[in-house]
Amino acid sequence: MRKHIRPESEENKINLTPMLDVVFIMLIFFIVTATFVKEIGLDVNRPEDDKPQTVDPDKKSIIVRVTNRDRVIIAGRDVDIRSVRANIERLHAENPEAPVIIQPHPESRTDTMIQIMDSARQAGVYNVSLAASA
Repeated sequence: MRKHIRPESEENKINLTPMLDVVFIMLIFFIVTATFVKEIGLDVNRPEDDKPQTVDPDKKSIIVRVTNRDRVIIAGRDVDIRSVRANIERLHAENPEAPVIIQPHPESRTDTMIQIMDSARQAGVYNVSLAASA
């Protein structure tokens, strides 16, 4: 039996063109079908670090403090996170022009701050600000 020896010029080559076609078609498919989600956020009056704002002493603010263990303090009293809305509603009824100022501790969770903002908006107060330092 003889072995058929092929010349080196007739070497088998893998044709990658069909695979590249499939990859590009899949890429186009994923780009076209991708859903672009609009991010929803909260509008917050952020303090500017370079110029501190002066507070009008006649204009009382509703100050909400958040401790490092996420305890909420309103008007010097410990308040449960579920009753923040009722407290803000009560203080807002006493002084409708009063803004809500949140003074979070640097180690407090952002979730607590967002719950307070949501409670203030549900109470009808849309002027919510964050204090740079407590």
